[in-house]
Amino acid sequence: MNFLSHFYFDRHNSDPNMVLGTVLPDLVKNARKDWNLHPEKKEALFTGPAEKSILRGWKRHLIVDRYFHNSGFFTKHTYAIRTAIAPVLVHSLVRPSFVAHIALEIMLDSILLTEDIINADDLYTSLHQSDRTSLDSFLKLNRMDDTAHFFKFFDKFLEVRYLSSYREAHHIMYAVNRICMRVWPEPLNDTQMLQLSAILLAHYEELQKEYMRIFEEINEILIANQEC
Repeated sequence: MNFLSHFYFDRHNSDPNMVLGTVLPDLVKNARKDWNLHPEKKEALFTGPAEKSILRGWKRHLIVDRYFHNSGFFTKHTYAIRTAIAPVLVHSLVRPSFVAHIALEIMLDSILLTEDIINADDLYTSLHQSDRTSLDSFLKLNRMDDTAHFFKFFDKFLEVRYLSSYREAHHIMYAVNRICMRVWPEPLNDTQMLQLSAILLAHYEELQKEYMRIFEEINEILIANQEC
């Protein structure tokens, strides 16, 4: 799941450090894709209250992603999107499975915004309120080799507030293309962009009919794992 979908489960959480933890795995990967942190394997290192909250949020993120990526919902919708877009990408280096995966996650974020279930500003407020010193300590305990680089990315993320743009469905393809550009140079031409956009918008309408089911299923999993 993407940032806003993870935030859905903690949108009423008053602990900004835990909220930070729920999106921190994605922040780390977006800052530098070769960073692989596993704080859940070294829990004893984190002794401060804020560090423990960040870790608890991190563990919730892992539970959510594990269930989501193994769910029938994920399989059904990525298959449908992949099958529909494959002919458009037949002469492209871009993998249809990759686009299907990220497009589904971004569409879920978009629907949460358009249905007014969450407000992106609330996530940014929580992130601003989180304990920066404890975050720095948390990252260093995980042997992150360049926290300055991470915080440069983090500050830009907070400044640009691009998640709010997901409210407009037509921005979905733009977001998908931006992610593809991190993997492939010039991944999609204008014609492919238009074709893919039409396909994704059609699937978006289908997704709106049953999107809440996956959030309800995952919420039950989180309730069963109260320690997280």
